Amino acid sequence: MRVTCKSFDCAVWDIYAQSQGMPLWKLWGFDEKSPYPPSCFTIGIDTPEVMVRKMQNQPNWPVYKIKLNASGGMDLVRALREETTRQQVNPIFRVDANCAWQAAQVKGWAEELQTLNVELIEQPLPADAYEEMKLLKGKCALPLLADESCQVEADVDRCIEGFDAINIKLVKCGGLTPARRMIARAKQNGLRVMVGCMTESSIGISAGVHLLPLLDFADLDGALLLAKDIASGLEWSAGYCQLPSAPGLGVQLLDGRF
Repeated sequence: MRVTCKSFDCAVWDIYAQSQGMPLWKLWGFDEKSPYPPSCFTIGIDTPEVMVRKMQNQPNWPVYKIKLNASGGMDLVRALREETTRQQVNPIFRVDANCAWQAAQVKGWAEELQTLNVELIEQPLPADAYEEMKLLKGKCALPLLADESCQVEADVDRCIEGFDAINIKLVKCGGLTPARRMIARAKQNGLRVMVGCMTESSIGISAGVHLLPLLDFADLDGALLLAKDIASGLEWSAGYCQLPSAPGLGVQLLDGRF
């Protein structure tokens, strides 16, 4: 149901902005010259050798998100950092534990990850572990970001005491309209905000791109992970997705239909 709501909500915004002859971000009054964050590029969990190869296939990205599991994955992060040192570059790393860690592990692993230039830890504990997260916030070496713990609007308030930031996925929350309310609520309560994605085509990713001027972090690389995209209109450069110039969401199916 949420996927359907997201599609409907974004389609309405797309049609409305097209009727006004301008891209959605401009209709909202955002300034394209204002700074906005680059997107991270996701390195799916695998052997260290395969993960290094994945990063080599997307060189010079400013931020990489590294998927980890219950084992902690310090060896994986270290292998990737050694590769960036060999290349004489120093991108930011973010790690995503995907709900797999135990509360007792988080502080120690956060200290180790800080030495490897990791910026934040995404979803270290299970989605419903709000009480345990309250004991970690402010006591870890790295900021803690909610993903599975923050899926719909009501979850924002649940995350205030246990997280430093939230990740909003339009597919889960229902589209751009609730996402903007979630962003406003989070910032009112001192939380930083990321907009993330699933593995989606540029049609799905483009909606999140229009929120970039409001964000502290972005994870909008879903279309780049596809073997073949179905739409055009998004332009990437060194990890940054340009705000679209075409009306509406600014993307078009490759067969010419919107």
